[in-house]
Amino acid sequence: MTGTVHDNPTPWIADHIRRFEETGGHPRPGVADLLLTTRGRRSGLLRRTALAYVRDEDAYVLTASNAGADRHPAWYLNLLTTPEVTLQVGAATFPATARPATAAESARLWPTVVAAMPSYAAYRTATAREIPLVLVTVAGRTS
Repeated sequence: MTGTVHDNPTPWIADHIRRFEETGGHPRPGVADLLLTTRGRRSGLLRRTALAYVRDEDAYVLTASNAGADRHPAWYLNLLTTPEVTLQVGAATFPATARPATAAESARLWPTVVAAMPSYAAYRTATAREIPLVLVTVAGRTS
């Protein structure tokens, strides 16, 4: 993905991205964080946000929680349109492919996600929507 990257304008997320860069990809000790860049589904612009993740074999598992809001986060809607994304994990940046987890994968992965980030349990009860999990794999690999 080439072009100018536009960081998430939400102040606390923009601050998280800044801390990610300042710390070499480790803004919160004990929490696995990454930067995800998607292509805007309407604008076509590159959009970057910071997210927590867990691993499932070769996949990075992302939670489209939007802090329990009743709508999906923009990054999730973007990757549904264009699943080719860029991940930055620590100092490494690489192309990847994203897809929503299947119902069976989600059922299996939710306990791991909540164990890593307990706030996700509250987010699930705060909204009527099903919070999707997303599996992201290095480009050329499958999950």
